[in-house]
Amino acid sequence: AAFISIQAFPALLDLPQDLEVSAVSCGSRHTAVVTRDGELYTWGWGKYGQLGHGNHTSSDQARRVEHLVAEGLRVEEVVCGPWTTYVRV
Repeated sequence: AAFISIQAFPALLDLPQDLEVSAVSCGSRHTAVVTRDGELYTWGWGKYGQLGHGNHTSSDQARRVEHLVAEGLRVEEVVCGPWTTYVRV
């Protein structure tokens, strides 16, 4: 099992420099950000598939949700629940 660092204090995001974040939401153990270009990046605990990468893998690194890009969907808003992620496209 992958070790995921859960921090109870603010931390800098490690996102590519050219990304501009327009929205952020935090669940109990995962985080999601929407960029100004309408892309969704997620990271944290993924046991229930809440990261949106088509698996139950957890990650300490922000990863773009490729399915939304492949479908040509632009993310407008994201809201994280305790073990869920809701996206408005």
